[in-house]
Amino acid sequence: MAAQHPAHASRSKAGGIVIAACLLAAVAGIVAAVGLAGVPDAEPTASANVTTASGSPTAAPTATGSTNGGDFPAQPPPIPPMPTVTFTVVAAGDVLTHEPVLNSARSGNGYDFGPLFAPSSPFVKAGDIALCHLEVPIAPKGTAPSGYPMFGAPVSLVGDLADAGWDGCSTASNHSVDRRFAGIETTLDAFQKVGLGSAGTARSAKEAATVQFYNVVEGNRTVKVAHIAYAYGLNGLPKPAGKPWAVNVFDASSADVTPILDAAADAREAGADVVIASTHCCVEYTTQPTSTQVSIVSQIAESGLVDLYIGHHAHVPQPIRKVDGGPGGNGMWAAYGLGNFISNQALENVGVAESSSGLVATATFTVSPDDEVSVDMGWTAVTVDRAGGHVVYPISKDTGAVGKLSAKTVKARWQLVANAVGDEPTEVTSPGEPLADYMWSNQRVK
Repeated sequence: MAAQHPAHASRSKAGGIVIAACLLAAVAGIVAAVGLAGVPDAEPTASANVTTASGSPTAAPTATGSTNGGDFPAQPPPIPPMPTVTFTVVAAGDVLTHEPVLNSARSGNGYDFGPLFAPSSPFVKAGDIALCHLEVPIAPKGTAPSGYPMFGAPVSLVGDLADAGWDGCSTASNHSVDRRFAGIETTLDAFQKVGLGSAGTARSAKEAATVQFYNVVEGNRTVKVAHIAYAYGLNGLPKPAGKPWAVNVFDASSADVTPILDAAADAREAGADVVIASTHCCVEYTTQPTSTQVSIVSQIAESGLVDLYIGHHAHVPQPIRKVDGGPGGNGMWAAYGLGNFISNQALENVGVAESSSGLVATATFTVSPDDEVSVDMGWTAVTVDRAGGHVVYPISKDTGAVGKLSAKTVKARWQLVANAVGDEPTEVTSPGEPLADYMWSNQRVK
């Protein structure tokens, strides 16, 4: 049964709060299905035989009336056909608040990340559902924000992510317990307050046993999109004592994806039409997937349980490929690694030029009336202008200079992203609009 958590209000991508679409759609569907058949003491329709009190059959009422002279229709109106639903999901790489990033966001006595996200925000808001990857916990109340190696972001980051257009985030990473269990609680409390969904960490066993859904609604149809998230480990730190459910982890050393497949199966059982798996793994600073990554992706695709794979942790962009398997055997798109969305990493401090950039992946889902799901993939390169205050810019080969980055630097960074991504997906160079007039609501379902 659905168990909707408080403060998980529905929001339109245009902004503002809307009534939860799921309940409205369900009520509308019931009304459409029963028509006037639910009117008390309504007479049978013309297609039914009528039996008298003695048990002897008599003539059925005519199509234009009833046995008592009432003017009821012969049959309820037809149920509207199920529409084809098309929507987009956008996802981006690691949100890493290194100390210099925190310094760039300082505003008065607090922090404001809004200006840092502003140039990339139109691409985020173009998605019907936008999923970020928050690699760091929020610093608990009474503690100061901090950067690497033990991260703790200011709570204002969560509201700024929501304002930038994100609808939820994966939160399972090797830094999930940098601030122990209090950091997990603080992070998810902040998400709940602003209405963001989350996947990968939990405040209770009950929350851990639920699936994060984003419901896309059109007309009389609701498409349930499940988001699951797992990490390879916790940098050697233990899970919170007595709380093994606090962070989703799997054994990457043996490429054992059983927990991920179990979570995907649970999501399907809970009613998911689409399943998206975010995985934080494996080797950093390599643009080509490792053999472990390839094995992980292949196993997930072969299960037929997951529609889209999203990878994180490498801190550099990696390929987007369609691999064999997927639901119905139609293939599964895998974004092996989306690189960094915002960080202080660059050639100068980690020795890898690609670490300055990442990408926003755009997956366009089409769900047919008979529940067949097809996916098209697109990508947009993004890069961080460190000298200009860690502003995140979307870029293409024709962008030119942005912030304090020269046109030559921008083109070179774009080329590195393009080389890593490959030529299977389509580049998206300008933001569109959310498709049709969909509303989404996020809920957790057990």
